[in-house]
Amino acid sequence: MSSQPQTAGIILAAGASTRFGPPKQLIKLKDKSLVEWVADAALNSQLQTVVLVLGHRHQKIIKALGDKGRHPKLEIVVNHRYHEGQSTSLKIGLSRIKQDIAAVMYLLADQPMINSDTIDYLLEEFHASAKDICVPVFEGRRGNPAIFRRSVYEEIMRVEGDIGARDLINRIPERVLFVEIKDPLCFCDIDSPEDLKNLKTRIH
Repeated sequence: MSSQPQTAGIILAAGASTRFGPPKQLIKLKDKSLVEWVADAALNSQLQTVVLVLGHRHQKIIKALGDKGRHPKLEIVVNHRYHEGQSTSLKIGLSRIKQDIAAVMYLLADQPMINSDTIDYLLEEFHASAKDICVPVFEGRRGNPAIFRRSVYEEIMRVEGDIGARDLINRIPERVLFVEIKDPLCFCDIDSPEDLKNLKTRIH
């Protein structure tokens, strides 16, 4: 049992996949959909609870998740305002977290190669620090999943638009812990069929 403060995972999976075509969350990579890859990583990590934020085609995604969608550690919420930008998913996910939860980690459903080892490493480094935000870095490039302490919850709830918490991170760099990770695949975004093809080539 981990002695770390409680941290919740929030998986952002509400987008309409306008650049991809069909619901990106359900695109198969090997034997699992993209959203399943991320959900499995979160559920098998030291995160105490996981909130999956859905929006576009949410009923189809819930049906496809099957028994996994009823995992005792998982809560599914639907963001009916997903078309207004990613900030709405940040906030609806955070609103489902009890205020006594020490921190939240935001994961992206289109980054399927994130794994539980990397999640746990980021949690360990973050909770050993006094910083309010944790951002993974690979060779100078910042990525996700990012972690936010309870001290910045109110600032997250004021974020607007479709840029997530990037502006918040840029605004208070002195409060950010940058953690170097070893696996560049964790940062692979699947925004287009070409991205998926390239990732399949890299992992095979």
